[in-house]
Amino acid sequence: MEFFETHLRAFVAAPIYGLAYLVAALVFWRVARRRNMATDGISVLLVVGLVGGLAAANLAQLIFTGQPGKSIEGGIAGGWIAVILAKRYLRIRRPTGDLFALAISAGESIGRIACFIGGCCYGKAATLAWATYERGALRQPTQLYLAAWAALTYGLLVVLDRRRVLPENGLFIVQGLLFCSGRFVIEFYRAAPAFAFSLTAAQLGALAGIVVFGTLALRMHARTRQTSRALAAASA
Repeated sequence: MEFFETHLRAFVAAPIYGLAYLVAALVFWRVARRRNMATDGISVLLVVGLVGGLAAANLAQLIFTGQPGKSIEGGIAGGWIAVILAKRYLRIRRPTGDLFALAISAGESIGRIACFIGGCCYGKAATLAWATYERGALRQPTQLYLAAWAALTYGLLVVLDRRRVLPENGLFIVQGLLFCSGRFVIEFYRAAPAFAFSLTAAQLGALAGIVVFGTLALRMHARTRQTSRALAAASA
């Protein structure tokens, strides 16, 4: 019975995962069109990012857990590397991080619902009113926490994008910082083994990401202030 239920849940979750990738691709292309970047080269980057991300997500999950599945951290890292290499090959110099930032947040907000239905990425045992039954116990619905955080991140990015308050790639930096911060906190409620220093592998990766994106955010802020001062001096 458990075997049947597991495979039925995976069957139901599969098209939702597919929807998540489709929505991510549509968001990517919509932003590209709004920024006059909808070219053949950009469409190639979209495909490369998806393929590279999928391959790396499966590989990272297998390496770190020994189980089949997908790691979003591995997917993001693999997609990022694939896109960088493809941009060099295609000689695309304009920043494209903002396109992927919105796409990743939109896709994850749906993909985590598929995780909830499929029964992966579940949380620790809990007695909360909103706890859900999974793997023989009431547990934290961490998949839904991650889905909600991704949706909130996407909403914030949309607002920032419409107001044009950040330079190009600014949304990518904000999304990366929010993703890593949210994952680090929510990971405390997931049923995941500690990897080192009482932290999970995902948390260690998130900490590294916070350092990287935090540094990029500080540099972006410094450049923005410098540009504002230069403009003010020129108009004085």
